Amino acid sequence: MAGLIPRQFIDDLLARTDIVELVDRHVPLKKAGKNYQACCPFHTEKSPSFTVSADKQFYHCFGCGAHGNAISFVMEYERLDFVDAIEELAAQLNLEVPREETKLTPAQQQQQQQALQQKQDDYQLMEKISHFYQQQLKSSSDKERVINYLKGRGLTGQIVKTFGIGYIGDSWDGMMKVFATNATITTQLVDLGMAIQGDKNRPYDRFRGRIMFPIRDKRGRVIGFGGRIIDEGTPKYLNSPETRIYHKGRELYGLYEAKQANKNLQRLVVVEGYMDVVALAQHGINYAVASLGTSTTEEQLQTLFRTVKEVICCYDGDRAGRDAAWRAMDNALPLIRDGYTLKFVFLPDGEDPDSLIRAQGQQAFEKLLTNAKPLSKFLFEHLLAQVDINSLEGKASLIEQFQPYLKKLPESTLKDAILTELANNFGTGNEQQLAKLNKLSKNTHKLPTIKIDTKITPVRMAIALLLEQPQLANEINSTLALAQLDTPGIPLLVELLELCKENPNINSAQILEHYRDSKKGRQLAKLLCWQHYVSKDTAKEVFLDSIEKLFADFIKKRTEVLLQKGRTGQITLAEKQELQTLLNNAN
Repeated sequence: MAGLIPRQFIDDLLARTDIVELVDRHVPLKKAGKNYQACCPFHTEKSPSFTVSADKQFYHCFGCGAHGNAISFVMEYERLDFVDAIEELAAQLNLEVPREETKLTPAQQQQQQQALQQKQDDYQLMEKISHFYQQQLKSSSDKERVINYLKGRGLTGQIVKTFGIGYIGDSWDGMMKVFATNATITTQLVDLGMAIQGDKNRPYDRFRGRIMFPIRDKRGRVIGFGGRIIDEGTPKYLNSPETRIYHKGRELYGLYEAKQANKNLQRLVVVEGYMDVVALAQHGINYAVASLGTSTTEEQLQTLFRTVKEVICCYDGDRAGRDAAWRAMDNALPLIRDGYTLKFVFLPDGEDPDSLIRAQGQQAFEKLLTNAKPLSKFLFEHLLAQVDINSLEGKASLIEQFQPYLKKLPESTLKDAILTELANNFGTGNEQQLAKLNKLSKNTHKLPTIKIDTKITPVRMAIALLLEQPQLANEINSTLALAQLDTPGIPLLVELLELCKENPNINSAQILEHYRDSKKGRQLAKLLCWQHYVSKDTAKEVFLDSIEKLFADFIKKRTEVLLQKGRTGQITLAEKQELQTLLNNAN
């Protein structure tokens, strides 16, 4: 595989991607004049300051300053690096990402190619192992016992196929003897957590005698496995360790399958185990995910809230389940904003989602979800249980215990409601108490409002209009005369004019992409955010007027310099002729 992604492909990708449609799939937009608005997905706010421009193919938040084109949005929203963001956008358009040779040294090229190839090889190998486990489910000597076990858990062949469930026998090298064909692949299997480095440098299978659940990333690539033992033994579940392609705190088991089953996901249910996810899907609840043996992390919750607006955590009703729920709530508090909800369901003792839905069915389970406990109620109940609410001291203690959680919660209608509840029922019930609580609970990390303060100059106006309407470059026959001006910003203006002339169909997003991660790029992005109030109809006139002003300003300054030289007797013959020409043109 070669190195860099061709510039032409990146430009084509941006030309094919409508940023309004892209953003709207993640953050519902509302029309606001010629642009679209929403509350910013990158920080919490009550009123929308996030703007998306269809004309510019550009987004900008006036609150936190986030801005960019479609690639930037995918990078920031999905937390992807540049290459992965390109691949994500390309996959949405069913395009293959090409590569080109770079001007790196041979050693650098080789290192880059090896890294890219390694990543591709890892995904391919994990996919092959997943298919191998699925085949073993049908062909191993244990197949009858394993299939009967799965049937006994209420699973059909179709749901087993949907989740790619497989099996590996209780042999030390059942997988290794198939895939470890040389030393390089053997090392790769150890690195990917599929094998354990044994004594005398003889690696053996990590997973043995287990039903295998492949874990897929958001693009459907197998990145790890969870294995469940059939008979008695420990651990009941064995999971892949952290590897170069698998980070359990970021991933959610079943999320890819939920997205495949629901093109318009409305809510997600978080459960504890692989089998819970599969059993719920078997009974019609195909929007459950599991947090892969960890407490639900902030990164996982960010992924959840970027996918849906309603998240329901479903835990056992015992102490461990409630502790897990509390940790999830604590991690979720900074992410809660108006329109997004986190709820909790606690199951009866001895029940889990798998057993409950098999016993009572889809309708009963969905009723539990409908009656899920809102975050605010869970928070109040948990803290109320720790104080004597019948005493003034207990009420004061309750308000004190609320403070760290209120500080984590962004400004929102929910936060206002909690503060009012505290003031009315556990405080003095007056406006002074509410004001005091508001002051105490203010989020100290609130972002300042970003103001775009751009002084109007002819060169800034010309660049801003050119960014929005690159075809204006055709109004300038030649940039040679313009390039002679010594006005600040002229080199960038000339560079932009030449770029637009060389690429007649270029748009704002593509221009910005050409200057990614550069000082010039930051200057251009600032001008794209600038509200200059020049209409599309008058843009050509204002653009040409700005160019004229640049020349007029230059002529005026040059004339003054030459006149001053004439007064002091320092002017040359050539400069006298230049001065005469300037004065004649001025008249």
